Amino acid sequence: MENETLKICKYGDDVLKTKAGEIRDITRQVADLAAAMARTMHQAPGIGLAAPQVGESLRLVTVDLSVGENPEEMLILINPRIVESEGDETSEEGCLSVPGYSLPIKRRLRIMLQATRIDGSELRAEFEGLKARVLQHEIDHLNGMLIVDRVSTLKRTLIRKEISHKIKSGQW
Repeated sequence: MENETLKICKYGDDVLKTKAGEIRDITRQVADLAAAMARTMHQAPGIGLAAPQVGESLRLVTVDLSVGENPEEMLILINPRIVESEGDETSEEGCLSVPGYSLPIKRRLRIMLQATRIDGSELRAEFEGLKARVLQHEIDHLNGMLIVDRVSTLKRTLIRKEISHKIKSGQW
């Protein structure tokens, strides 16, 4: 498993619609999953990945805005939750589980996040800008929500139809 990457689930996979379960203990399996998620995220390439996106319904996320260029940038968070937030901003977002789509998504500008790090230490920190946006995006995944769920009903219906056609033609 040392250099293994994982398959990224796409829109339509049931695991992406399910609220992920809390992680009670940081086991070797959780640590191995986090490492494989980081490799998968970097290879994709992406700047965030949640465990449900690789078929594991667990509250685990990896975030790295440097896409592997700066190891100190990597955040591996267990059971992350937003405890405070303020401000709003709408910006285009893509998603590894909804490839080929970039949608305008409204997010909070600043968040106060609470989580457990992979080493078991507690994190309580404020994030803003792109990192705050990515963390909110990944927490959405933990709650069974995708960017497609954050757009208007009309836009969501159109995207679902497009994806349905792609699935039928084997392009998804």
